[in-house]
Amino acid sequence: MSEVKKVLGVYGPGSNHWVGDGFPVRNMFPSNGLKDEINPFLMLDYAGPSYFEPSKKSHGVGEHPHRGFETVTIAYQGAVEHRDSAGNAGVIFPGDVQWMTAASGVVHEEMHEKEFARNGGTFEMIQLWVNLPKAVKMSKPRYQGIAKEQIPSVELGNGSYARVIAGELHGTRGPASTFTAVNLFDVRLTAGTKAELQLPEGHNAGVFVLKGDVVLNGVDSVKGEARIATLSPDGDSLVLQVKEDATLLVLSGEPIHEPVFSYGPFVMNTRDEIMQAVRDYNDGKMGHLA
Repeated sequence: MSEVKKVLGVYGPGSNHWVGDGFPVRNMFPSNGLKDEINPFLMLDYAGPSYFEPSKKSHGVGEHPHRGFETVTIAYQGAVEHRDSAGNAGVIFPGDVQWMTAASGVVHEEMHEKEFARNGGTFEMIQLWVNLPKAVKMSKPRYQGIAKEQIPSVELGNGSYARVIAGELHGTRGPASTFTAVNLFDVRLTAGTKAELQLPEGHNAGVFVLKGDVVLNGVDSVKGEARIATLSPDGDSLVLQVKEDATLLVLSGEPIHEPVFSYGPFVMNTRDEIMQAVRDYNDGKMGHLA
């Protein structure tokens, strides 16, 4: 018999800021104090929804490095172009996902796609940072561009469904290849739905509500826009009762029990490793964009 994961807390964003000139974000962690409760996830930025006027210039964030973790970008509205020093490039449109493993180090840029910039429109995306275990932090960088057609859905009844980006839900596996055991579900729920999601025992988990009104496990209400609930590692299920149409991102992961030392775009295990990352970037060892 399944046991629900208890809700540990419900949080709003800890900070609001711009990343470059293209991404007005609300940071859902760690700026609000969430850290160990959501391990192995390091950061969640919610960009938008924001309207951008038509522009001849593509907004975004120019060349910058990463080392020691993975970035996962999920597109809801708008489009982003990516290119990096490993020679990868691509565009993600609504429904698509970009999974970039920085690992030993990569330099990249993220810009509004040219046609989106030219026409203007509403921009809405999530970027999630996922930690890497020490054993693979210095492995070769990797890039996965996942089109919406590659992402399977699990029907939850009443027109509700969950897209399985990574991990497994009710026997359906997502296309993302991961170093850390994680589940990532893009969930769309209609009012009046009651659904149960299976999540692994021992995983830390969170429910990020982009918008809507949902009761978790019959007890805890999460209502409005940009709210995140953290769940206990104990238990193996989550019950959702939907009062108002909702869009959620459900994430769970096996915690990495290793020291975390971070500085800006680098996440390693020690201060010395961070200093080495800074030197390697400055010496051009992570490459540069043409």
